[in-house]
Amino acid sequence: MDDELARRLLGVLERVEPWLPPTPVEVDWNRDVAALWQRHMLGGHLTPVPPRDALRLDDLLGIERQKQALVDNTRAFLRGYPANHALLWGARGGGKSSLVRALLNDLAGEGLRLVQVDRHDLAGLPVLVERLRREPHRFMVYCDDLSFEGHDDAYKALKSVLDGTLTGPPENVLLYATSNRRHLLPESMSDNDDSRLVGEELHHGDAVEEKISLSDRFGLWLGFRPFDQTTYLEACAHWVNWLGDDGDWNDEARGEAIRYATLRGGRSGRVAWQFACQWVGRLRLEA
Repeated sequence: MDDELARRLLGVLERVEPWLPPTPVEVDWNRDVAALWQRHMLGGHLTPVPPRDALRLDDLLGIERQKQALVDNTRAFLRGYPANHALLWGARGGGKSSLVRALLNDLAGEGLRLVQVDRHDLAGLPVLVERLRREPHRFMVYCDDLSFEGHDDAYKALKSVLDGTLTGPPENVLLYATSNRRHLLPESMSDNDDSRLVGEELHHGDAVEEKISLSDRFGLWLGFRPFDQTTYLEACAHWVNWLGDDGDWNDEARGEAIRYATLRGGRSGRVAWQFACQWVGRLRLEA
C-alpha cells in the first residue's frame, strides 16, 4: 500500500514540476547592483543581472538638463533626503533608457541598486516593494517603455504603490519609468464628453481625470525631444570616436551621418549610435 501511494505521489510530482518556477539564484546586494523582478503564480523572485554596458553619464550628449535633474533627485534619495518618483517621457531614441543605465553605472558606488520590472509583471509590484522594504540598501525600481492599453488593469498596482495605500512606498524605494508619452493611459476623443466649463474654468470629466492621475503621481517629469542637427552630429562624433580611432570622424563621416539621419527620418541619440556602429564597422571591413 505504501509503495502504491509513493508511486502515485511521484507521478503527481512529475506532472506538477514543469509548472513550478525555476529555483531562483539568490541576489546578494553587496555584490549585485541590478536584478529583474519576475512574477509567477506563487509570487515572484529576483534574478541578478550584470550591468548591460559601461555607459556613463558623460557619454550622453544633448540632455544636460535632464541628466542634472535626475542625478540631483537620485543623490538626494541616496542620502535619505526627500526625492520624487520620476517619469522620463518623450521622443523615441532620445536617451531615456540610456540615462537610467548610465545613472546606475555612475551611482552604484554610492549605494544605488536597480530592480527592473516588466510592464506585464506590475501586478506583483506591491509584493516586490514589501520585499525591498526589509533590505538595508536603496532601490530604484525601474519600468522601461511604460504604457497601458485601454482595458489593462496593471496600472492600478502602480498607482497604489506610488501614492495610493495607507503606508505608501518604503523610504528606500523610488520608482523611475520611461515612456514615449506623458499620459501613460490611452486617450480618446470620447473622454472629453464629460468635460465642461464652469465659469471660465475647464473641469475635466472622470475619464480624463483617471487617465491623468497616474502620471501625476510621478513628482519629477523629464521631457526628451528630437535632437537638432548640431547636437546630433556632436553625438555621432562622440560615438564614432568611442567605437573607433582618431581620424574616423571627418568631413566624409559628417556627410554620411546627415544622410543616415535623413534615411531614418529623424535625429536622436539612438540614431547617432546606430550610425557610429555602421560607420566604424564599415571602416574596419575596408581596412
